[in-house]
Amino acid sequence: MGSKNKLKRFNENDTFHNVFQPKREDLVDAVYPLKGQWNQQFFKNNNPLVLELGCGKGEYTVGLAERYPNKNFIGIDIKGARFWRGAKTAIENELPNVAFIRAQIELIEELFAANEVDEIWITFPDPQIKYKRTKHRMTNDAFLKRYKNILNADGIMHLKTDSEFMHGYTFGTFAWSRARGPICQPRCVPPRRQPRRSDRHSNLL
Repeated sequence: MGSKNKLKRFNENDTFHNVFQPKREDLVDAVYPLKGQWNQQFFKNNNPLVLELGCGKGEYTVGLAERYPNKNFIGIDIKGARFWRGAKTAIENELPNVAFIRAQIELIEELFAANEVDEIWITFPDPQIKYKRTKHRMTNDAFLKRYKNILNADGIMHLKTDSEFMHGYTFGTFAWSRARGPICQPRCVPPRRQPRRSDRHSNLL
């Protein structure tokens, strides 16, 4: 994508009512106004709140919102030029239950209050296979603790991956965490058949 197209999308994002682009310092140095208030202040209902982390173009977020109109969905990604497409589609299709946030996932606890979130989806994340990239894996121990802090007591995290490495690493992280004292209790839904690498899917937390 050319720089002109990126700039055009960034500017258009600023006009979308369903896109939020807080500055890092606004999240770190102050309490974000919508933290703990997403349903009351933006969605205007008490429906379950569902996040997609690393949402990319936002097609999965929009697809879930269309399928489950009685849930609220927020896609989060640091690259706003990507989720521009999802945000625009949600507006064009008049979907009131979709929003997007441009932010780093590591700041998720600055965006959402404890127990505010009902579900988290992580769809086909980069497995970050190299050891030096461990801190960037979206299911490492530090990230799982953050997710647990914002999920309610019955909250679920869904991992959808085509990487056997990522699938195995995530379950290994749970086992390691439980050995130290569990940060969460994994809940897995076994498939009815052996999953293909293209659709390996687990429900965790």
